[in-house]
Amino acid sequence: MRTEMTRSDKQSAEDGKLLAMVSHFFILGTIISWILNLNKQNSFVSFYNRQMIGWHLLTFLNGWLIYAFFGGFIKFIIWGVLIFFWITSLFGAMKEKETLIPVFGAYFQKIFRSL
Repeated sequence: MRTEMTRSDKQSAEDGKLLAMVSHFFILGTIISWILNLNKQNSFVSFYNRQMIGWHLLTFLNGWLIYAFFGGFIKFIIWGVLIFFWITSLFGAMKEKETLIPVFGAYFQKIFRSL
């Protein structure tokens, strides 16, 4: 049996998609998305907020630890990988699919599950 989405379900999906995409733009976008989702508790938005908090943590560690111990060349290689992770996640949000960041995504969901 096939059921159609109600108007409120479609509106909820659209709201979730927009906030999930906003969470991908800088740490400020993640904070804004998290604050706006506090009342709605949209699981789609929460999923991407957890992914982006983890991604920001990885970029911070790359800029600080990797650069300090391994130098600029390795930092830029890892930065390219992190950009790939970001693009993968953003396209997942645009397609309204919960796409885990490769390698680390499941850990981010587990570590930040209370958000």
